[in-house]
Formats: sequence, structure tokens, C-alpha cells
Amino acid sequence: MSRKGDCWDNSVVESFFGSLRQERVHWRSYQARYEAQQDILNYISIFYNNYRLHSALNYMNPADYEKQLTEMKEAA
Repeated sequence: MSRKGDCWDNSVVESFFGSLRQERVHWRSYQARYEAQQDILNYISIFYNNYRLHSALNYMNPADYEKQLTEMKEAA
């Protein structure tokens, strides 16, 4: 990993940025950098982490996945 030309070391980050561009940035026009930063932070903290389904989490959103994981740990 992390060698030049290794396509797998950045796959998670590249997937995230692809989703961010496709779902948010391409559909907006920002007047200032601060406006873009706030919009992207809101997208990540509100939509991406709480509502968007992730295939790596068995098509659950991260909030529900963490809740389920916590419940499983408490039950054990």
C-alpha cells in the first residue's frame, strides 16, 4: 500500500469525493469559498453521515450502523 501507482490505497477517499461531486458540488454554483465550505460541511454532517445509504455498511446509513453496532456490543 501507499506505493506509487497502487490504485487501492485511495479508493475509499476517491469514492467519497466522487459521491460529493456527483451529488452536491456539480449542482451548485458558489459565490465564495466560505459558502462552498459551509455547504460541503452541511452535506457531510447532515446528509452523508445520517441519511445516505452506504454499500460498505450493507446499505445502511452510518448513524443507524453505529446504533446497531452499539446495541450488539451492549447485548454481548
